[in-house]
Amino acid sequence: MMDFGKKDFSEEELVRLLECEDPEELAAMFAAARQLRQERQGNKIFAYGFVYFTTYCRNNCNFCYYRRSNDIERYRKNEEDVLAVAKALIDSGVNLIDLTMGEDPQYHAEQFETVCRIIRTIKETYQTPVMISPGVVDDAVIDKFAEAGADFYALYQETHNRALFERLRIGQSYDERMHAKLYARDRGMYIEEGLLAGVGEGPADIVRSLKTMGEIGAKQVRVMSFIPQEGSPMEKVKSPDRLEELKIIALMRLLYPDALIPASLDVDGIKGLEDRINAGANLITSIIPPKSGFMGVAHNTMDVDEGGRTVEEAAAILERMGLRIATKDEYRAFLAAR
Repeated sequence: MMDFGKKDFSEEELVRLLECEDPEELAAMFAAARQLRQERQGNKIFAYGFVYFTTYCRNNCNFCYYRRSNDIERYRKNEEDVLAVAKALIDSGVNLIDLTMGEDPQYHAEQFETVCRIIRTIKETYQTPVMISPGVVDDAVIDKFAEAGADFYALYQETHNRALFERLRIGQSYDERMHAKLYARDRGMYIEEGLLAGVGEGPADIVRSLKTMGEIGAKQVRVMSFIPQEGSPMEKVKSPDRLEELKIIALMRLLYPDALIPASLDVDGIKGLEDRINAGANLITSIIPPKSGFMGVAHNTMDVDEGGRTVEEAAAILERMGLRIATKDEYRAFLAAR
């Protein structure tokens, strides 16, 4: 049985845990991850509102429903709609607004002036932290985000195996993507790094990603299971067993006890929340108001209009687990301490 109380894990040990099928050892790993979370933040769980405000994208990623060449219905929400849904989320009790977009050519053409106005309004009018997830942008745009007050810059490599990256993100530069997030970090923003499970990676690739997340100083680290998307080249690829995602969440917690680690509602909807929290996640993401006209990403409509992706629904599950949604002040204090 692994000693989960120690601070350092070798690459060989991490690989072994990713390959582990022993129920007793896995239960011990998940328990250790929960204990670390409890020590760092008690019974509080953070909550992020998700505002996916444009589904237009210039990229043709093999795994994505919103890839440029997919013939689908798209939307581009105006500034008033974005601020209205952000306010509704803030009023419902989320701790941060995640402004997510495809790499929309229209916003690139205007140098993200509209996005920066939205960030400033959320920060100044609603006094709420903001995460911006715009894809790859140049340094000058990142400067604008920083000056507008963005707290987080989220940009996932999905994998740190360069050959696999090239198969997933067609025609994109691994180094440009990494540079953007590192520049955002150097401009004073927290960065979020993420990986996609079930797209052809092996245990050694996952370990490389876990190590890289620490090396680049990511304050928020995440994993999501691949979901096959209609109309994409990977439409027939099977979604992985969720145990892989849960193991990765637990290992993230063991490696980075102070990290923000999401339990995303975008993979399995509200029914997947408890397992991810029990694996060591300390944050709920992809909260979307019902009947708002805004979508998710991996499962773009799952539980949205049914009200399954609300703070209220998540809070009821947490309450049964002896946990609760953190207040905005508690979230700010957590960030400030780190």
